[in-house]
Amino acid sequence: MLNSTLTVVAVALVDSQGRVLLQKRSAHRAMAGLWEFPGGKVEAGERPEVALIRELKEELGIDTDAACLAPATFASADLGERHLLLLLYVCRKWRGTPEPLDCDGLQWVRPHQMFALDMPPADKPLIGLLDALI
Repeated sequence: MLNSTLTVVAVALVDSQGRVLLQKRSAHRAMAGLWEFPGGKVEAGERPEVALIRELKEELGIDTDAACLAPATFASADLGERHLLLLLYVCRKWRGTPEPLDCDGLQWVRPHQMFALDMPPADKPLIGLLDALI
């Protein structure tokens, strides 16, 4: 039986060329070296959009507004004793230039290119939808 649900928010930042920003998980984290959508955990009592705005500032040094975050889809996966609920948003408007503040690298890729990348299991089912949306 699962003890709790871990709610995580992530974003597909889409540039003017239809590419999506991915970040490489740091060596000191679980699933190190995998490419993922930027984002992170939703804290207790925090709205998902507020959590995502906070995470984008912490991880990439960029700002956006809740109105610029369009809910896209979600993923659900078991993580042993916990259950992961991943909420994915799409964002096409932000302020600043993304920098790898809390990861081992960044890359802009087209959605169809993500199929060839090593990504966390919860992220992989989201690729097809993004490819169709963008």
